Amino acid sequence: MSKIGILHPGEMGVSIAASAINSGHNVFWASENRSEETRARAEKHGLVDLKSLAELYKVCEIIICICPPHAAETMARQAIEHEFKGSYLDANAISPENAIKIGQMFGSKNIHFIDGGIIGGPAWEPKSTWLYLSGESASQIADCFANGPLETKIISAEIGKASALKMCYAAYSKGTTALLCAVLAAAESLGVREELYQHWDMDEAGFSEQVNRRATRVTAKAWRFEGEMKEISATFHATGMPVGFHEAAAEIYHRISGFKDTKPSPELTAVLRALLSK
Repeated sequence: MSKIGILHPGEMGVSIAASAINSGHNVFWASENRSEETRARAEKHGLVDLKSLAELYKVCEIIICICPPHAAETMARQAIEHEFKGSYLDANAISPENAIKIGQMFGSKNIHFIDGGIIGGPAWEPKSTWLYLSGESASQIADCFANGPLETKIISAEIGKASALKMCYAAYSKGTTALLCAVLAAAESLGVREELYQHWDMDEAGFSEQVNRRATRVTAKAWRFEGEMKEISATFHATGMPVGFHEAAAEIYHRISGFKDTKPSPELTAVLRALLSK
């Protein structure tokens, strides 16, 4: 039984924590500077509140970091500053280069670092969410989720491989959603959206409704996806691929980032107005 700390239990993080609890481990978090919404979520799923980050780093043997991409390095430095001694999983949507950089930071302090990439939504159902792992200590993390429903797969002993897979997968899945948002907004501006729908549905029945759902549902997480697109752009740059696709996708997500955590999803007309506002 391991003592696992979660930074910070958002919708994805709390589902990861639930899988660890289901696998017989104790899972902790720190309510210091966190919202009441986060507190309620953590309490609902049985996470133990250690109040402060200092205590979290002292008590836990394993730290799992799930945060917006831009905060990944800051969270890593925070763990080092608190003199954490154990194993640290970065499961954020960051470029392989950033994963390697963070791994080197931990390596210089003799802290075990594991690179992770999550594909899928919050892990509440078997075979729906995968945590890909790379690094020499990856098996320690995989063991934390032996009873699921989170699925795990170790793909390499090399730091950066799990992040690389995540970047390539999201480049298509979230990149195409951003493209479809841009297409809808352009068609709206040009006065041909209904005609576009008609031809899409001739090509594939129901496709226009699928596009509308993707455009409205993605708004709640667009604030996170903006940073993810920038990480993908950096990943492509390192491989010699053009970066413009995902730089543009980042701008698309930035324009609709104001719908953060909106429930229910906004009307399509509101999304289109935001996309067409510069």
